[in-house]
Amino acid sequence: MLLTVAGSSCSGKTTAVRACAQIDGLVVHDFDEIGVPAGADVVWRQRSTEQWIQRVLLYQSDGVDVLLTGQSPLGEVLASPSATELNGIAACLLDVDDRVRWERLDSRDPGKWDLDTKRSFIGWARWHRGHAADPRYRPEVITAAGYERMRWARWSDWPSTDSRWAVRVIDTTGRSVRQSAADIRQWVTEARSDFALGRLGLAAGSWATPS
Repeated sequence: MLLTVAGSSCSGKTTAVRACAQIDGLVVHDFDEIGVPAGADVVWRQRSTEQWIQRVLLYQSDGVDVLLTGQSPLGEVLASPSATELNGIAACLLDVDDRVRWERLDSRDPGKWDLDTKRSFIGWARWHRGHAADPRYRPEVITAAGYERMRWARWSDWPSTDSRWAVRVIDTTGRSVRQSAADIRQWVTEARSDFALGRLGLAAGSWATPS
């Protein structure tokens, strides 16, 4: 199965990688391992999400789960052409208070980001929060100029109450690295247990017809 951990910059995705690196039967990858070209945009991210799913399917054939950290929200994962071939999908959003994110941006890369860029990171984080809670929250942010092969109709009519739209939000604000790591590992354990027991809302065959 694919366990996807999304979030805007400075949410704590590196913590997720470190927290889950030693879990049996699970491999951890960062989306940007494939290389990020200059001018990478929404189309690049969505096309690359499909490429990552193709890689996950190779692991799946060997009975291995994959945790993938990156910027891709659940809507992009579900709309990827090959997503219906995954035996299961679980989604997590790593979040942090806007003020803390701003401070982390300043301390991690002093002077690297101008004000407009930092504001865009904050805006992207706020959109992620809305999308995690409701698939109908401003979908045009990802659908309006996206990759032409995406299948948005798979989830575009789902209400926020649809049990298939389940995104675990882990807020790292005020949490130590150890505490955040424990939160992430707990989510992984619960998601894998739900899959094993047939309770996962995004298990193969329960959320979309292969196409």
